Amino acid sequence: MKARLGRWAAAALIGGALLGVVAGPLPAVAADGTGQAEGADGRSSLVMVLDSSGSMADDDGTGRTRMEAARGAVTTVVDTLPDGYPTGLRVYGADRASGCTDTRLVRPVRPLDRDAMKQAVNGVKPKGDTPVGLSLQKAAQDLPKPAGGALGRRTILLISDGEDTCGTPQPCEVAKQLGEDGVDLRIDAIGFQVRGRARQQLECIAEAGHGSYYDAPDADALARQLQRASQLSANGYRFRGEHIEGGASATGAARIAPGQYTDTIGPGETRWYAAQLDEKSAADLAVTAVPQLGVKAGYGDGIELKLTSTGKSGSTCDSAQEHFGQDEGAMVLTTAVSRIPSSDGDRFCDPAGRYLLSVHRTSDSGSDRARWPFELRYGTEQPLAEGTVPAESATEYGKAGKDAVPPAGDPKDVEGGTGFNDARALDNGVWRDQLLPAQTRWYKVRVGWGQQLRYAVDFGNEPTLEESSTETSFVDTAAYSAGRKPIAGGSEFNDHRMYLGKPAAVDLGTVPVAWTNRWETSSHVVPVRSAGEYFIAVSLGPNAAKFAENAAVGVVLRVDVIGDELAGPQHDAPVVAKSDKKADNKGGSAAHADSGEAAGAGWTGTVTAAVAGGAVVLAAGLVFAAMRRRSAMKTTRGGA
Repeated sequence: MKARLGRWAAAALIGGALLGVVAGPLPAVAADGTGQAEGADGRSSLVMVLDSSGSMADDDGTGRTRMEAARGAVTTVVDTLPDGYPTGLRVYGADRASGCTDTRLVRPVRPLDRDAMKQAVNGVKPKGDTPVGLSLQKAAQDLPKPAGGALGRRTILLISDGEDTCGTPQPCEVAKQLGEDGVDLRIDAIGFQVRGRARQQLECIAEAGHGSYYDAPDADALARQLQRASQLSANGYRFRGEHIEGGASATGAARIAPGQYTDTIGPGETRWYAAQLDEKSAADLAVTAVPQLGVKAGYGDGIELKLTSTGKSGSTCDSAQEHFGQDEGAMVLTTAVSRIPSSDGDRFCDPAGRYLLSVHRTSDSGSDRARWPFELRYGTEQPLAEGTVPAESATEYGKAGKDAVPPAGDPKDVEGGTGFNDARALDNGVWRDQLLPAQTRWYKVRVGWGQQLRYAVDFGNEPTLEESSTETSFVDTAAYSAGRKPIAGGSEFNDHRMYLGKPAAVDLGTVPVAWTNRWETSSHVVPVRSAGEYFIAVSLGPNAAKFAENAAVGVVLRVDVIGDELAGPQHDAPVVAKSDKKADNKGGSAAHADSGEAAGAGWTGTVTAAVAGGAVVLAAGLVFAAMRRRSAMKTTRGGA
């Protein structure tokens, strides 16, 4: 860790041990601000495959049978899944004393009926063999495919206390075949009191099925790991946008207009897109790649963007790259490139014309090979009205720097979003949430002209497992502009730290919002050029699953928007009256929080209109040693 923490981070560490962390079941969660489960749209679903073979009648070491422990774990999970989330239950070995076709769907994949699921699992009696391979084949058929080619998540969650006893079909071969069937299918495996060949087989199933293996040596661990796997399934990134297919080369680039799109990309692949830009508007093209969370990934795996002109010069206008920067497991990655017309209008990338965006995926040979779905957002920002004299650029942190005093008080409970599209709108204050290992939570805060965002994230003093004393992970945060452009923190803040279960804090801030910041050179200044919603992303590393005793880790966000809001980007703009602010907020971040497809349609419009409409977003969610790993961090990954 860095020796200097600053007053925000120091306060976070002092208060970290006092966080209200709930030990035990996670609360039931809604998938968006409306309380509607995201899976209810038919895009995502879960089927649990429960081992009901004869060995599940054995004592689990506490005087209960393994099946009794499994029933309790499934019941706990059912209580924590989102309302209406499509969930089913398949069992094997439950109907006959022997037989390799003994697998049955006891609860079809339908909108969650908690009582029916509990009744179904309570009626299961352990009896027979362990036809794992056949059960996986059947489970894949149980999951409905998303309609209309929409991106979703279909998850098979296997819970087993032993290896397949039938031999045909081979479970790992089945998992491999299923893993090649689209980008949305994932197989997670939980080994309940397994070792040796049984554990190796379950690990193989998870790796081949683009999922994760969770070890459960006792009933408590089974409940904890089952909660983690099911919650990650139900609360994965929620995509929005029109599905397109990028070109395989520059000559075949797919044409895009301002808006939001989805596509997929394989290891080592490059996708091409073409945009028609005018000579005056700024443009941001942002890509959010969403691998299967926690799967095997290399340090240098990631995405690389390049925006080039197609005029005589063929110049590179901007480039950006985002790599995991760690090898704990895959997480969400976001980066963006921009075309900002120069102040004098005579640069290579100023003319109107056709511009090309290339999206390239880097991948280590040993990394998970599944295709990554990604979201492409193309937004434009029109120039100031003719005759408007903008205020000078603002390049210093000033009151929002390392010596800023964090907000205090009792935290209010909040549930962060799964991504940019459902980021939770926050006001100034103290907020409490929970993070699963490998998860990123997303928030947004409205920041006006002349204002600055400053926030800190405190991670609590979590109980850890005794046998995991050598395990480590990380916590991370990132901030993004309205155009989803990453905002660097530089040496002023600590946005990434090692995490051992002890109190830890990360923090970030922005310079004041100024229209002319676009012509500066620093990565912490250039993106802060429009008023509106800024995004905050907060992430917890995958390895935390190896040592955290609770299913989720408690976090507290301390959010502050500093400074008076100005009426516009112009020089000598007056301060917005408080009554005007209240009226604006009613139509701004709060109203925009669940605005559906409109929220992803690009921030097209005049800059002055952005003041009233709220067009900038801040992303908070720590999921990514994968997310904003700048090259400077890659050499100091072990700690901040």
